[in-house]
Amino acid sequence: MTSMTLSMLSREPHVITAGTAVLGEALDQQAVARTEVDWRPPVPGTAAALAAVLADPRRERANATAVGRMLSARPRLVGVRPARDVLGLEPGTFLHAGPPITWERASGPMRGALIGAMLFEGLASSPEDAEGRLAAGTGITLDSCHHHRTVGPMAGVVSPSMWMLEVADAEHGGTAYCSLNEGLGKVLRYGAYGPEVIDRLCWMGDVLGPALQAALDRSGPLDLRTMIAQALQMGDELHNRNRAATSLMVRELAPAVVEAAPEHAAEVLRFINGNDHFFLNAGMAAAKVSADAARDVPGSSLVVAMARNGTDFGIQVSGLGNRWFTGPAGVPDGLYLGAYGPADANPDIGDSTITETTGLGGFAMAAAPAIVRFVGGDVSDAVAATTSMYEITLAEHPAYQIPGLGFRGTPVGVDVTLVARTGLLPVVNTGIAGRVAGTGQVGAGLVSPPMEAFTAALEALTEA
Repeated sequence: MTSMTLSMLSREPHVITAGTAVLGEALDQQAVARTEVDWRPPVPGTAAALAAVLADPRRERANATAVGRMLSARPRLVGVRPARDVLGLEPGTFLHAGPPITWERASGPMRGALIGAMLFEGLASSPEDAEGRLAAGTGITLDSCHHHRTVGPMAGVVSPSMWMLEVADAEHGGTAYCSLNEGLGKVLRYGAYGPEVIDRLCWMGDVLGPALQAALDRSGPLDLRTMIAQALQMGDELHNRNRAATSLMVRELAPAVVEAAPEHAAEVLRFINGNDHFFLNAGMAAAKVSADAARDVPGSSLVVAMARNGTDFGIQVSGLGNRWFTGPAGVPDGLYLGAYGPADANPDIGDSTITETTGLGGFAMAAAPAIVRFVGGDVSDAVAATTSMYEITLAEHPAYQIPGLGFRGTPVGVDVTLVARTGLLPVVNTGIAGRVAGTGQVGAGLVSPPMEAFTAALEALTEA
């Protein structure tokens, strides 16, 4: 008998347990000291692909490079200009949220938003005319916002006459765009296309966009990275709660709006102040330009985009170029407004998951305990959501910190290999659109992406 064996027998055992809880409970009943390890087997069917990707000698350095670029991006709001000017959109070209999709597969909210954009651009005389032209497809081009350095909330439809927030990365030189936020109620992004929707879009193009551009000309660029960092410490998570960030933005812009556009200052500031989500679109563009800085690093398994079109949920990976890996979009589980319920909900939709892609939104819920009043659950659920995301991410953000976690940086940089190894999926909090075009928002909640999107990307990495 060896001395090590004798040593083990001479003291009380300490057992490490993993997996089935009943084994640990049996030891507890016998007062045996134990340490529980939260271990899960890899997602079934991924073992070979995991082994191949983890053995890639480029992966560790590639991921460090990619996530380092994402963390060091310095997004600044530099302009507000029409999409036809900054994106080169021609009449009949429409961008949309999520992976590419055709009219035939588009959900109700997506179809409604496209109909509204046709009416707004003067390409149809009625909703019926717009629907017929979109179905025929003649002279119509649909493409993903992400293919044009752009993101859009919910349906995310962008047409040539819409004004866009322009965000530049002062560190890496990239640029990204997002439309202006319409506010709440019957709005295009939720698939509404009534006269009030078109009138509001016209006002945004005639008044709001030019006033904001004039204000930025006077004030200079807005540092969105600093603004987001401050908002996190004031109770926002920058996806479904943007109250603090919008307030900070108004404070920065208000003097310049008054000076640069005095004849419209009151209505512009009243509109922004009445919409707690106004900052969301600027935050999405900031997240987009940060994620784009991490693209195209050979061998990297870092996720650089997560997006939904109301039918599919898709991801893109740094080392795999512009390829989309998709699965069916799920219906969020959450709280519903008024008499609405799950039967009224459309599957998940929108580019706003770019916030989670860069460590905000569901990944930062621990910073925003009040968000549970909007998406369901309690404060401990919000904390658990954030802490679980450290298991599938590559880094902690040096600027985006959570006071309730001892100013720990938000988890950032989803790695498809970690998703496959743990079985954990990114936490996404989101608004819920009504499945019937024009219904608007019916609730808010949490949703999980489809695992097949991540396992498909993992398989593709083995080929790359």
